[in-house]
Formats: sequence, C-alpha cells, structure tokens
Amino acid sequence: MAASLPPSRPRIPGSGLAKGLAVTLRTMTRKTVTEQYPDAQPELPPRTRGVIGLFEENCTVCMLCARECPDWCIYIDSHKETVPAATPGGRDRSRNVLDRFAIDFSLCMYCGICIEVCPFDALFWSPEFEYAETDIRDLTHERDKLREWMWTVPAPPALDPGAEEPKELAAARRTADKLATQQEPAAQQEPAAQQEPAAPEQPAPEQEGRE
Repeated sequence: MAASLPPSRPRIPGSGLAKGLAVTLRTMTRKTVTEQYPDAQPELPPRTRGVIGLFEENCTVCMLCARECPDWCIYIDSHKETVPAATPGGRDRSRNVLDRFAIDFSLCMYCGICIEVCPFDALFWSPEFEYAETDIRDLTHERDKLREWMWTVPAPPALDPGAEEPKELAAARRTADKLATQQEPAAQQEPAAQQEPAAPEQPAPEQEGRE
C-alpha cells in the first residue's frame, strides 16, 4: 500500500502575487549601475572567452585542435623539414614546420575545446572582445594576428597558499639543488688549493765518491 502523502498547507489567496510584488519593490529600491561603455572599460572576469591567442613556439602541428573543433574553423598548413643528426653516425630526424595557422571567428562558437585539447599549451584565451569587422572576411585571423593577441592574455591566477607545488617546478627545484650541492665542494677546494704555498725546491745533495 502506498504511503499517504502529508496534508498540504492551505494556500492564502493572493500569496503568490504578494511575493512577486515584494521582489519588484526590492528591485525598485536598489540603485541601478550602468557601465559607461565604451568610455569606461568593463571589469571582465579572468576566464573571459574573448579571443584566442597563439603561442607559435609551442605549436608542434599535431592537428588536434583542428580535428576536435566542432565548427571546423581552424586552418593549419605545414611542411616537413629534415634535421641532420647531431652526432656522427646518428639518424636524421624530420620535424613539422608551421606554414599557416588561422581561426575563422565568424564560425567559432567559443567552446574552448581547441584550448583544452592542445597538449603543448599553444592556445590561450584572451579577454579582448573588441575585434568586430565590417567585412566578414576580416574575422579570419592569421597566425600573425593570433600572435598579437598573446600580449593581451592575462597572467595565470596564483595558487592557493596550501596548494601543492606543480610537478614541473618541484622537479626543476630538485635538479637545481642537486647541482648546487655538487658545486659547493668544488668551490671550497679551489680557494684551499690557491692558499697553500708551493714548497721551495731543495737542491739535490751531492753524492760523494767512495775511495
């Protein structure tokens, strides 16, 4: 047998209307704040999705961003170059060289998938949003324009005081401390060797001939 529902409270006629009027009255008494844009720039949150900047030095032309883009608005062209072997007898290597990296912001829906899937941190969000154009063809930003947007990318927020140190920084710190400990004994031995005076050379005793 189904459990019986608790008895509902009787509703006072007009209570919903009274609640709605109370919300209206509270809103009417608040001071309205209008941002005087474009004379005053708005204070945007740090994770604002305005435009995408390209850090070309980190791009390896892996094509992950272009393949995962749901709008297919990223265009990448590249070619391969042969890198000679660094050591004699070694094998030559080939590397990808970026020729073109463009994003069509007339198609982009600002989902951020390209930034999330990039394994080498070559794409970043910038809060800049003032790049409207009268010609839709000008909304395709080539790699030179995308590189300029990198200057507007804000610095990453600071970690919490109790957060763990990133693994990369911890590994670099351990390596630096190890090198410092190895260099300290060598630095202590060098002044000691310089302070010790060289012993004067003594003439060899003349050997007397036997009769």
